[in-house]
Amino acid sequence: MKRNISLIFKFLNFYILTAAMLLVSCSDFFEQESDHVMFSEDAYLDSATDSIYYVTGIMKKLQVLADRTILLGEARGDLVDITEATPKDLRDVAFFDINDDNMYNNPRDYYAVINNCNYFLAHVDTLLRNSRNDTIFKRETAAVKAFRAWTYLQLAINYGRVPYVTEPILTKEDAERLETQNIMGIKEICNELIRDLTPLTADRYLQLNGEHSFYGDIGYRTSSMFFYFPVKLLLGELNLWAGNYKQAAEWYYRYISSRNGDNSTYPTGMDNVSWMSSSWNGISMQTSWPMSNDLVYSQNHEIITVIPGDSIPRNGTYLQLRNIFNSFDPVTNEYHEVSLVPSQGLIDLSAAQVYCLYENRDTLYAPANVGFEDYMSGDLRLYSTFQTSHTIHNDQRAETQTISKHRTRNAIIWRRQMIWLHLAEALNHAGYPRFAYQILSSGINNKVIQDEVIPYYRADSVWLSKFDFPNTRYVVDSLTNRGSGRANMQGMHSRGSGVSYINQYYQLPDDTLITDSLARIAYQQNGVDKMIADEGALEFAFEGQRYYDLVRMALYRNEPSFLADRIYNRRGEAKRPEMESLITKPLTDPNNWFLRWNGKLGF
Repeated sequence: MKRNISLIFKFLNFYILTAAMLLVSCSDFFEQESDHVMFSEDAYLDSATDSIYYVTGIMKKLQVLADRTILLGEARGDLVDITEATPKDLRDVAFFDINDDNMYNNPRDYYAVINNCNYFLAHVDTLLRNSRNDTIFKRETAAVKAFRAWTYLQLAINYGRVPYVTEPILTKEDAERLETQNIMGIKEICNELIRDLTPLTADRYLQLNGEHSFYGDIGYRTSSMFFYFPVKLLLGELNLWAGNYKQAAEWYYRYISSRNGDNSTYPTGMDNVSWMSSSWNGISMQTSWPMSNDLVYSQNHEIITVIPGDSIPRNGTYLQLRNIFNSFDPVTNEYHEVSLVPSQGLIDLSAAQVYCLYENRDTLYAPANVGFEDYMSGDLRLYSTFQTSHTIHNDQRAETQTISKHRTRNAIIWRRQMIWLHLAEALNHAGYPRFAYQILSSGINNKVIQDEVIPYYRADSVWLSKFDFPNTRYVVDSLTNRGSGRANMQGMHSRGSGVSYINQYYQLPDDTLITDSLARIAYQQNGVDKMIADEGALEFAFEGQRYYDLVRMALYRNEPSFLADRIYNRRGEAKRPEMESLITKPLTDPNNWFLRWNGKLGF
């Protein structure tokens, strides 16, 4: 069966295959269209064909959420700004003026995914076994539960309060009954989903066989392994949003330590953008970011999960991210005016970093104004991702923009660096700022944990020892092994700002005059929180994570200004009054952080 499915994906277009499927739909936000039910209400999904087609059909439904997930997470943040060419709906998103008719404000699409997941889970024959007495549909069931959990998380963090429904809606009466029941906030929904997903991680069959099936490749070289949401990583995200910080850290660790099987590694890698020497005139770029549409699965691949898009606009679901962020799209070969550009806030933050170089046994720092016109001052990740040029269009010179993160047809949802940064956030919020800081500055292994973390938290040494990163498998970059090729772990800040573990301008925030130990930890937490927020901006700019990160961290801190100040300073501090006048809803009120829809969703 797997061989045949692989052939289907290689020789048929995945999107043509699934576009013809009519699945359960939802509107008002629970719109009931029983004529769109693929299987009758009493039927079980008890054949391989039924199950596989239904899972790929849910994947098809997820495609509708791809652009929106990235744009709602980026346009409302502080790292991008609009242009004269920005469409009205996207402009309104950027200024928090989102009405019920805005194309990015459509909860029906989320509930269409959820309702189809609910239908599958209610009707799949989980008792069906093969000749070896193995349960046939366990992996599909785990994958669909993960699809549902991720979709509910997106719905909750965008709308704040939503109905939580786990039964399929097949009648108008069901829709009317359920749309006002079981209304939950972010934390409540996350905890419900945690309870639903956790048993999957203890299932022996899934441990031995993997938590999802492999359906082969689509297109030229895009592995379907990237289309899933790993359950352990999803549990890390859900616990982080729920405020269960120790549990979040443990789940991130469990994903990292088991992603490639027992006794394996999933280190940060050593990819970075760096100055080649103190002449400050040469850049070396070693990056695992996929600049093409090829996604060949490997143990050390940077990408974890994507929502795939089609390669041609007229076929299937073509994602618009390429055209929103890039002036010249190589697929359509057509000139575009971009809709989103790097904000002045991001440019200022990047330039404010101090680049550290270790050369000839000397620690050197790049001049503050080196290459500023090309965004080469400070951290180099903006320079490596964002380029400007010009082209001749209609016999006139036209300025162009390229953001290399969006040269692929796919929407990248999760990648490796996110795990490590969210692990740092969870550890910091759990009360271990030194542990979090080491992830940013040096990278971690057991030696780092034993030397730089545990001595400061002796009472919690047993719990901290759960994080087992063997020195032989997680080799941290150091002055003694630089250039040897042995290191596979580095501090995240080193990806763009040089050798961060010796950088005197990148130190753990501390105040030795604070004698109370808890007060001192709180001081460190506050400083590391800001470092994590900055690192998220430098590492994940344009990827759609920024606004969600600001919401989550502001809620944790109970400090609305943590979000509001950054967004109001999107165009630089001098233009803050301009931004405050354009964003008419005060961002100091957390209720205004969430979408509203038709008086039924949101605050």
